[in-house]
Amino acid sequence: MKTPRILLTNDDGIRSPGLEAAARALHAEGALRVAAPLHQQTSMGRAHAGSPDASLAPHPFRVLGRDLEAYACDATPASALAHALHVFPGEIPDLVVSGINYGENLGANVTSSGTVGAALEAAARGIPAIAVSLETPVDCHRRYAPLDWEAAVHFLRRFARILLADGLPADVHVLKIDVPLAATPDTPWRLTRLSPHLFYEPSIPDATPASKRGDIVIRKRRCDADHPDTDAYALAVDGVVSVTPLTLDLTARASFSSLESWLNGS
Repeated sequence: MKTPRILLTNDDGIRSPGLEAAARALHAEGALRVAAPLHQQTSMGRAHAGSPDASLAPHPFRVLGRDLEAYACDATPASALAHALHVFPGEIPDLVVSGINYGENLGANVTSSGTVGAALEAAARGIPAIAVSLETPVDCHRRYAPLDWEAAVHFLRRFARILLADGLPADVHVLKIDVPLAATPDTPWRLTRLSPHLFYEPSIPDATPASKRGDIVIRKRRCDADHPDTDAYALAVDGVVSVTPLTLDLTARASFSSLESWLNGS
C-alpha cells in the first residue's frame, strides 16, 4: 500500500509550537514534510510575497524523538507552500495541512487568514487541504504563548485520516477546523457554514486622521445573534469544535435571472 505524502505548513512560522503540535498529530499518518514561513506571517491571506532570493532552507525539526524533513522559506504562507510544490514537482502531496494556528479563524475574517490562505493555495492546485486553528486570546496571535494543544491534535488527526482515506467530497476543497481553547478530545464537533460577519472587530480609540495603524485595537465580536449553524456561533457560543467545508467557488448563490433583471434595470 502506498504511503501517503503529507505537506505541513502554517502562518505562525517554522518555530511555532502549533506547527510542532500538528506534526505530532500527523507524523504516523504518512510521509511528512514541513515547509513553513521563516517568520511570523499572520493575516497575510493568500498573498504571494517574500524575498525573491528566498529558497527552502533546511531547518531543524524534531518531533517525538524523530527528525523530520523540514524547510523554512522567507515568504508568506501561500508563497512558501507554492515554492515547496515547485521544488518537489514529482512529489505532489496527498494532503496539505495548514496550522495549528494561534487563534480561531472564523467568519468573514478567513480571507485574511494566512492559515486558510495556504490551504486555499493547495486546493487551487487540486490538493485536498485542512486549515486548523486553536482558539486563543487576541494577544496570543503573534506570540508563542504556552497552550494545551492536545484537543486540536486529536481532531486534526481524526479528520486527516478521513481525508487520506476518502479524499474530499465534490465541491469541498478545504476543511476548516476550529477548536475551542477549553476543548478536550471528547468535545462534540459540528458541521458549520461560514459566518458572513467579521469575527475580529478593529477599532481606533479616539481616532483622528493622525492616528496610526498601530493604534488599532482588535476585539472579538459577540456572536449570540449569529445563526446557530455558523462557525462563529458553534465555537464562540456553544463551545464545540467547528468543521466548515470551504469551496474555491466564491460565486454568489443569488439567482442569475434575478441578477440579470437587476443589471438590465428591469
